[in-house]
Amino acid sequence: MLSRLCIWAEALAMTSPWTNVYGMARTMLALATAATLITSSTETLFRPALGFPGVPACVGAGRLSFFCLIPRADLALAQAIAAAILLVVASGWRPRLTGVPHWWISYSFAVSATIPDGGDQVIQILALLLVPVTVTDPRAWHWQSAPQTPRPIASLVAWSALFVARLQVAGIYLDSSLAKLATPVWADGTAFYYWSTDPAFGTPWWMRGLMEPVITSSLGVALLTWGPLALEFAIALGLVLDQRARSRLLVLGIGFHAGIAVMIGLVSFAIAMCAALILFLRPMRQEFDVRGLAPLRIFRLWFRESTRRALPAHSR
Repeated sequence: MLSRLCIWAEALAMTSPWTNVYGMARTMLALATAATLITSSTETLFRPALGFPGVPACVGAGRLSFFCLIPRADLALAQAIAAAILLVVASGWRPRLTGVPHWWISYSFAVSATIPDGGDQVIQILALLLVPVTVTDPRAWHWQSAPQTPRPIASLVAWSALFVARLQVAGIYLDSSLAKLATPVWADGTAFYYWSTDPAFGTPWWMRGLMEPVITSSLGVALLTWGPLALEFAIALGLVLDQRARSRLLVLGIGFHAGIAVMIGLVSFAIAMCAALILFLRPMRQEFDVRGLAPLRIFRLWFRESTRRALPAHSR
């Protein structure tokens, strides 16, 4: 058994984990937070609330927040700087340099915003777990193909971090599915009715006519309540399922979260969870074909030329 384990570890060490699969997940995680920062006012994100000693709350571990390093009068500036950093992360430039700042901004937002949602918590955890992957990534862009030169120690470190990230995502879905069963409205199959008719989180006005026949049907409400529970539990089992089943769960999971974004409006949460599903269910070796993304190529060329012009002539 030990011999087989050593052979498996040796093969893994010679396989590069630095592909655009984890790069795509990083981009989505960064864009989810950046979108919230860009589209929300400072007064909405950082406002007084019961139990908050200040705005932002700079107590305990919260003192490490990026938003606590800038005077409160300049929170709007801090918000703009944080969004700019996240857009650089999303571009895929220099993962080795942007991995730690990505985690710091994600952590800062999660602990400093007045009402962060579950997606913000997921983003800060996954950004932290991806730090060992980013700091060992030798590429200039995380969209590039995996490097062919073997780097055994760095590969094992990165693969270990990716495995822990997969465990984390599986735990999120397992906890979500089991915890709901402790709530009577989820257990009896009526939760979707209350969520869809809630004034704050209910379905948008243009969907109410379409949803009314469903939510007034006992079978429809039961399916839309228990269906997500079954899907979340199945996604958690993706840790032990074969690749064919995981591929199907990835499509179903992305569709599920896209539906949540449309029906409830939790767009940043949906983007974060889709990124988590990519990390969890898509093989790192099964790279995305990004050669056709013209805007990405244009941005890279512009960034490279701008950087070249900004450098002194002797250092080019």
